[in-house]
Amino acid sequence: MTAPQPKPGILGIEAYVPGRAKLAGHGRAIRLASNEGALGPSPRAIEAYRAAAEDIFRYPDGSSTHLREAIGAHFGLDPERIVCGCGSGDLLHLLAHAYAGEGDEVVHTEHGFLLYAIAARAAGATPVAAAEPDLVASVDAILERTGPRTRIVFVANPSNPTGTYLPAAELARLRDGLPEEVLLVVDAAYAEYATADDYDSGQGLVDRGANTVMARTFSKLHALAGLRLGWAYCPAPVADVLNRIRGPFNVSLPAQAAAAAALADPAFTERSRSHNARLRDAVTARLRALGLTVPDSQANFLLARFPGRDGRDAGAANAFLNARGIIVRQLGAYGLADCLRISIGTDEEMTAVLAALEAFMEDPHD
Repeated sequence: MTAPQPKPGILGIEAYVPGRAKLAGHGRAIRLASNEGALGPSPRAIEAYRAAAEDIFRYPDGSSTHLREAIGAHFGLDPERIVCGCGSGDLLHLLAHAYAGEGDEVVHTEHGFLLYAIAARAAGATPVAAAEPDLVASVDAILERTGPRTRIVFVANPSNPTGTYLPAAELARLRDGLPEEVLLVVDAAYAEYATADDYDSGQGLVDRGANTVMARTFSKLHALAGLRLGWAYCPAPVADVLNRIRGPFNVSLPAQAAAAAALADPAFTERSRSHNARLRDAVTARLRALGLTVPDSQANFLLARFPGRDGRDAGAANAFLNARGIIVRQLGAYGLADCLRISIGTDEEMTAVLAALEAFMEDPHD
């Protein structure tokens, strides 16, 4: 029998597999696989979410007007050039569908977020990976892989899953080196966690021309991952394109209310940011003392490279942690099979992870 067939290339996509949420035999595991906000959301966000429940029989504002105005006021941006979506991943897919297609290429870094290649293939385009020496995005490598068929360049800053970043000067050099017709998408999902003096989210590059987009999310620092809410700051023509193809009610009413309330609680967000910076530094030092290779991170997670010998490889470490009710992220799909990504959690959670890893590295593994 003949059945409906998807577009060519769709069945060649490896579906995105998120971090695990449960472990058999462990009622409440320590979840450090998905880089969720360690302290949870602002109490104001929770209160706004609950208050919105009385109106969930109504359609939400299809333009997310109040939320866009709140984002604009918070970051000093033009609300008319902000587009909200069902997570920043929704907007990355829309950008790929709008600006790339069959015969086109989309460039990303070799260890970059898996969604970039998925979005490219779903749009009919070909993903092209640029080398990432020393686990840091290379402007020269990206420019070398950019050709006449390139339509989009995705670069995460800070990068997931490495936690490394491109300094402002390098990000600007990348923009200047790309043809004007190539759209540079700076995925700044972890921007709020960056503490480096020379870090740049890409916001200024958006204002400088017509060919850069900055994507952001409420899933990380604001800990609203379960509400699925992201946003993009765009040149006006790009915002117009996204508004033409996005869903008419693509952000739920409770999500809009909770996100606006989260932005109105700077004391809580600063507490979350400080908590992350403190533990990130402390845990990095402890992991390195165990003999693990850990790049400096500007995000809310750490990449730990394990020695591939004596039963102390990343797979064995992951199994050891799982047996103790701890979930971290395996990275074989990212070409980093010798690494684990560990989200920054609460003090108690990080104490448990470090104790388990110390026991693992000291275990004779006979």
